[in-house]
Amino acid sequence: MVSNEQRRRQLAREKFERQQERRDAERRKGRRRNAVIAAGLAVVLAGGATAYATGALSGGDSKKDSAADAADTPTPTKGPDPCKKPAAGSPSTKQWKSEPSMSIDKSASYAMNLQTTCGSVGIKLDADKAPHTVNSFNFLAAQGFLDHTKCHRLTTQGIYVLQCGDPTASGQGGPGYSIPDENLKDTRLKQDPAGGGVIYPAGTVAMANAGPNTGGSQFFLVYKDSPLAPSYTPFGTMDAEGLKAVQKIAGAGAQPGAQGNPGDGAPNATAVIDKATVTKS
Repeated sequence: MVSNEQRRRQLAREKFERQQERRDAERRKGRRRNAVIAAGLAVVLAGGATAYATGALSGGDSKKDSAADAADTPTPTKGPDPCKKPAAGSPSTKQWKSEPSMSIDKSASYAMNLQTTCGSVGIKLDADKAPHTVNSFNFLAAQGFLDHTKCHRLTTQGIYVLQCGDPTASGQGGPGYSIPDENLKDTRLKQDPAGGGVIYPAGTVAMANAGPNTGGSQFFLVYKDSPLAPSYTPFGTMDAEGLKAVQKIAGAGAQPGAQGNPGDGAPNATAVIDKATVTKS
C-alpha cells in the first residue's frame, strides 16, 4: 500500500522530471538564439522573467502536469514582507567566455557570506569536494557578480528551495560559462524512502542547472528537506542564521509561477543579495 506521503513525493518527482526535459530543450534553443550575445544578455533576457528555463525547477507547466499538480496544490499565502529595502546598486552585466582558472587551495577552508535584505546567510563551502564550483564562486564574488541580485524563485510545494544567483532575475542568466557537476554522491544526500531520488537536507546549498555540466552562477538554498534527482552539485551548507533567514523568506510565500502555479514563483519577500563575499581561512 502506497501512503499519501509516498504518492505526494512520487507526483512531485514526476512533475520535476517533466519540467527538466522541457527546460533542457528550452536551454538548447536559448543557447542557439543567444550565441552572439555577451554584454547585452541582461537586456535581451529582461522580457523573459517568467520563463525560468534554468534552475533547480522549471516555472512553466504544461497541461500534462495538471493531474500530478492536483494532489499538491495548496492555496497560496502571502505574508508581510520580512525584508528590508535593497542597498543602492545594479546587478552586473559582465560575461566571460570560459570558466576561471583554478586559484583556490582545495585543502583550505572557504566560506561565502551573502549579505541579504533578509539577513546574513553564511555558507561553509566544500572546496575539497566541489573545487570547480567553489573556485567559480570565489571568482564571481570577487567580481561583484552576485551583488544586487534578486533571489528570483521560491518553491514551497514538494521541493523547498530559494533560487538565487541570476543577475537578470529571469531564471536564464549566468556568467557566460559553464562548470562541471561535482560531488553528486555526497554523503549528505540520503536515499528518498518514497522513491528513486535522494533527499537534499535542509541547509544544503546546491547548483541549479539545465542538464548535466551546465552549472553557471545560479544556486539554490534548501530550507526544508527536499526530494530531488541526484543531479545538482551540493557545494556548501548554510549556518543556523542563514537557514533561519531563508525560512523567513519562505514564510512570506511565493507569487504564482509562469502558468499560475501557486508556490512556485518569485518570492513575495524582497529577497536581494546586497553583497557576496568569499573568504579563505
